[in-house]
Amino acid sequence: MNAYRSKSLSFPWPPLVYSLAVIAALYLKQDYPVYLPHLWALIAWGIGALLTIVAVTLNVWAVKTLIDSRTTVLTQRCTAHLVTKGPFRFTRNPTYLGYTLLMAGLGLMIGNVWFVAMAAVAAALTTLLVIRCEEMHLLSRFGCEFEFYCRRTRRWL
Repeated sequence: MNAYRSKSLSFPWPPLVYSLAVIAALYLKQDYPVYLPHLWALIAWGIGALLTIVAVTLNVWAVKTLIDSRTTVLTQRCTAHLVTKGPFRFTRNPTYLGYTLLMAGLGLMIGNVWFVAMAAVAAALTTLLVIRCEEMHLLSRFGCEFEFYCRRTRRWL
């Protein structure tokens, strides 16, 4: 494979995957409602608010780090540099982690626990459809440097 021609994705899968997960969660809530007792609903709202704040902060930090490193934010474009600083020191996929936490957090805040389940499904699909492709792209572009990065940094957390 020519490293200079390889692209991580030809279609922006993450927005589609997470959008379909939201739609599925809304549908499941309508047909199979799950209600939390009042006290648990308050606790869930607090946890959801915290997760939402963490998710938004993580995504903004990740995008800023990519821009500062002068590489693309879009998954369909070839990356110019292997970014290993900022949130990428802790997770190889901070934006996808942020999407997952945001979905779970918003679900807890609105009282739809199906959002939490669908966030896990979306994360699994993102790993299969997106992350593995992106990792092959990064491996072809950066070789051993990317392998060393993978050894010291987890894919999700």
